Parts: sequence; C-alpha cells; structure tokens
Amino acid sequence: MSRDELRIFSWVAAAVFALLVGVWRPRRLHWTALGSGLLFAALNAGAGIYVLNHFSDSRWSTGGEPPLSTPSFSGTPIVGQFLGPLDSALNEVVGGVNEFLAFKQALPVALDFLAASGWALLVTFPLAILAAGISFAEARRRTADFEKYRAAVDLLQEELEQVKRQISSGNSGR
Repeated sequence: MSRDELRIFSWVAAAVFALLVGVWRPRRLHWTALGSGLLFAALNAGAGIYVLNHFSDSRWSTGGEPPLSTPSFSGTPIVGQFLGPLDSALNEVVGGVNEFLAFKQALPVALDFLAASGWALLVTFPLAILAAGISFAEARRRTADFEKYRAAVDLLQEELEQVKRQISSGNSGR
C-alpha cells in the first residue's frame, strides 16, 4: 500500500466500522462513535509504526536525494589490491548514510500518521466523557424504572394479601 492508500484505509475502516456497528446496535451510537475514533487512532498509530519499522522502503521517499554509491578503489592500477579494505569500509559508511537518509525521508510520513492518531485521541477524549455521561443517564433511568416497577409489584402483592385475607375470612364464616 502506498502512503495515500494507508491514509485512506484508516478513514474507510473507521467509517465502515461506524456504519456497521451503528446499524447493528443503533441504541449505542455514542459508544460506536467512540470506538470508531479509537479505531482510527489505532490504525494511524499502527501505520506510523509500520513506516518507522520499514523506513528503507522506497514508498516513503519523496523523490528527494537518491541513495549514495561508493566508488571502487580496488580497480586502481598498481595500488588497487591494497585499497580493498578501504572499499569495504566505504561501503559500510555509505550504507549507514543511505539508511539515515531513508529514515530522514520516512520520518515525516510516520509523524503525519502519528499526528493524525494524536488528533483522533484528542477528539475521542470528549467523546468518551459524553458516552459515559449518556450511559450513566440511561442507567439512572433504568434504575428509576425498576424502582417504579418494584413499587408497583409491592403494592400488588399487598393488595393480593388483602384479597387472600378477605377470602379466608369469608370462608371461615360459613
């Protein structure tokens, strides 16, 4: 996947998640929004980490500096055979410089993904507070309904006991 495809993938995955879970559980839209935001943040953080772990991949280069190459001193007439170890040392140094340049080119791409993840986490914080508040209000409403039903059941049980007493007192008089 290219850099743009990774960026689009995180948006699409979060949107599909929100749509599917929103249709599946429409009464829990506040938790769905929070989950979608956290999924977006996790996908972007994962993409940033992936870029940093694969920084030498050519997908992250912006077309800047091409990789360096070392000249070969071992082909030099007369002294070339003595410069073979210098070729090896130069190849190692240039390889390290090329890795550094690749990392330097991949770092802004990774930081873009990590910044998007940070912004998504920043947005999900108030969503989490809102979702918790809505859930708390729903729980209080359910508790109040339960107490109302419990009171009704207690009243009906009391009336039933009165009816039983009336029936038993009416039967004892015969």
